[in-house]
Amino acid sequence: MQTRKVDVAIIGGGTAGMVAWRQARKHTDSVLLIEAERFGTTCARVGCMPSKLLIAAAEANHQAAHARRFGIETEKVRVNGRAVMARVRRHRDRFVDGVLNSIEKIPDQNRLIGRARFLERHLLDIEGHGQLHAERIVLATGSHSHIPAPLKAAGSRLITSDAVFEWEDLPESVAVFGPGVIGLELGQALARLGVRLKMFGMGGGLGGIQDPEIRKLALQQFNQEFPLNPDARVHEISETDSGVRISFDDADGDEASEQFDWLLAATGRRPNLNGLGLDNTGLELDERGVPVFDRYTLQCGKTPIFIAGDVNNERPLLHEAADEGRIAGANAGRWPDLRTGLRRAPISVVFSEPQIAMVGLDIQQVDERCRGCFAVGSVSFANQGRSRVMGRARGLLRVYGEHGSGLFMGAEMFGPAAEHIAHLLAWAVQNRMTVSKMLDMPYYHPVIEEGLRTALQDLNHKLKAGPERPGDCMDCGPGT
Repeated sequence: MQTRKVDVAIIGGGTAGMVAWRQARKHTDSVLLIEAERFGTTCARVGCMPSKLLIAAAEANHQAAHARRFGIETEKVRVNGRAVMARVRRHRDRFVDGVLNSIEKIPDQNRLIGRARFLERHLLDIEGHGQLHAERIVLATGSHSHIPAPLKAAGSRLITSDAVFEWEDLPESVAVFGPGVIGLELGQALARLGVRLKMFGMGGGLGGIQDPEIRKLALQQFNQEFPLNPDARVHEISETDSGVRISFDDADGDEASEQFDWLLAATGRRPNLNGLGLDNTGLELDERGVPVFDRYTLQCGKTPIFIAGDVNNERPLLHEAADEGRIAGANAGRWPDLRTGLRRAPISVVFSEPQIAMVGLDIQQVDERCRGCFAVGSVSFANQGRSRVMGRARGLLRVYGEHGSGLFMGAEMFGPAAEHIAHLLAWAVQNRMTVSKMLDMPYYHPVIEEGLRTALQDLNHKLKAGPERPGDCMDCGPGT
């Protein structure tokens, strides 16, 4: 079979790969997009979009069940699990169709389905299609759910987040392992939809939170809704005729046993690198087996190979995958004219309730960067005006600033509207704003963002750049 030749081969048809294809095509028509199994992004199929559909249903049920506090009388609320999951799948499929429509606009000669493997640095074997010689290559193969070996004892009752959205009905009970982003979002949503749920930690992490004060409050709040032990000691996991049985130490340190319908492994994701034949490329690999790369050009070493999206395991978020695809695709297309690309301020959100948000540097990174010369401002949302009006008066925001320069360095938040406040703070980080300058910005009344102003006032005073913040006024009006 004759070897096909292209200028640029892009391995992976997810977010990063699709964006890289469009960018490379601006510089050459000889671009091939290769997908191993099926086109469609992780976000649309099994990630951010279907999970938010489940969360929206859970929020509707939770609000209806707690409407009495607003003086609204409702009859007993009932969750129709089949209807909930049908809506999740229906809208999920629409999101996937949107992605597939974009793929179908790519000419047939510029895309194919087949598993790629390096034979040499520039030579690929494409399963079912023969060999391909590519002058430049973009790795955008994404990631997959990681399942620790002990959890595999659950047998057929073990699932990952990829399978949750295929349920036709809600189960009676689920044990969630891994209180990270995925575990917290899906676990809380299931609990609020009436599923009996227990969450087990594996290593002590909680939603990616780094600030100990934020973590302490978040752990307390989540445990008011469902049992969550981030440092759980599990003795045994075994499949039974009707589910999975888990033996563990309870809150008192005594051994307990409980049965669930399913064990959901939300224990993180790993780059899709197995089977790529990276050993045949001569690339330098790190301890995880990921090619060493420049985060501003996405170039692997000094080679014409680039890596973008979840596969490089740096910031596995959709907007980062799109940015990386843009940089890698453009550099592969215009090679050897390498250019650095814009890397945006770090921002991440966990869509739990309250939400968790992290912006800029975390508190350990701030301490290292500022060599201890930093201050922390904070605000509790327990008595914040708009939060109380909405019946969501709980949470904590902590903001970090550098002594001397007065620069805003980062923040962590557990509270209402964190997804929106996080964007404001990310813009401030990216524009290298001082805390004083941030306080010059407008704050409407009454909004939750007034709580942000309170935290910044506290930080500005601790940086010795402004007066002590006013007392407890519940953000009551101008001049507070």
